[in-house]
Amino acid sequence: MSATGHDICHDAFVLPYTAYLRVYQPITAFSSRERAYWRAYADSPHRPRRVGAVAAEHEESLRRMVATPPVVAPGSESGDAYVRRAGSELFICPWQTRLRSWLAFREFRSATPAALSPAFVPDSVAEAAEGAFERWREQGERLRTQILTSTWTVPLPWFAPFDADERCLVLGTDTGQTAVRDEADSRSRHPAGGSPAQDDRLRPASIPEPTRTMLYVTEVAEARRRLARAVAVMRAALGEATALAATEQLDDWLAGVAHPRALLELDYGGLVRLLDDDDLREDQSVAEVAAAITGLETDQEELTLAMYQRLIRRWRAVQALEHAN
Repeated sequence: MSATGHDICHDAFVLPYTAYLRVYQPITAFSSRERAYWRAYADSPHRPRRVGAVAAEHEESLRRMVATPPVVAPGSESGDAYVRRAGSELFICPWQTRLRSWLAFREFRSATPAALSPAFVPDSVAEAAEGAFERWREQGERLRTQILTSTWTVPLPWFAPFDADERCLVLGTDTGQTAVRDEADSRSRHPAGGSPAQDDRLRPASIPEPTRTMLYVTEVAEARRRLARAVAVMRAALGEATALAATEQLDDWLAGVAHPRALLELDYGGLVRLLDDDDLREDQSVAEVAAAITGLETDQEELTLAMYQRLIRRWRAVQALEHAN
């Protein structure tokens, strides 16, 4: 299978139906060498606009996977990142494309029958990728990524760290909606420590910029406070339940990767294409999760059940589209 850059950038290009949970570290959390790189990167006119960054990331992945043979992971780590500013402070969420590719490939191999895996990735390529990953791990590098992904749905625990007032919704050209701050202009692909420079090889040339956006942003300190409350309430009300374990895992992830002054972002990403404008306006999943937790805390079983049923109906309907697609 092969494709040219034109094919990948054709109007038929489809972004993945994926939601994202991203940690943005304050610039002070990086080494002096990395700080210099990311400051220059943030000021560069050649890094991707924020609304096009997911498309650029996805295109880079497609280019690797349609190559012959496929390239499981880049030869070096990406020098790209999502960028946010809060006042005068700069926040960075590196793409970590190489690490995320290795981890995704391991998940793919564990979920795919051994007899079928070579049909997608030849054994020699798979073994080379595994060997490169093991050598990287032997250097003592951290395995945790600063971006979590979920296809065809948003896991319910992902709503718990946020408040309903932290929602940012953009519906097409509707100027009555809150606008997303665009902190990115174009792109650079040089590893941290180098000098950002123009590189248009991966910029989607024919993809219209997606204007419909649904996201939440909060401070990690607030997110962890809300998660701690949710964990305590669920443990007291439900005991050892699947929902409790998933919420604890989310808090553990934040504790392991996030600086105390980091920002946390929930981005519906490609899922907005599965929901019409009315669906997005009416989506109050964060408020419903908060109400369900309050119901558990105050012994209001009917409130908890009503909120849970609303959440399940909404997200099962979205997940069902995977099989109808």
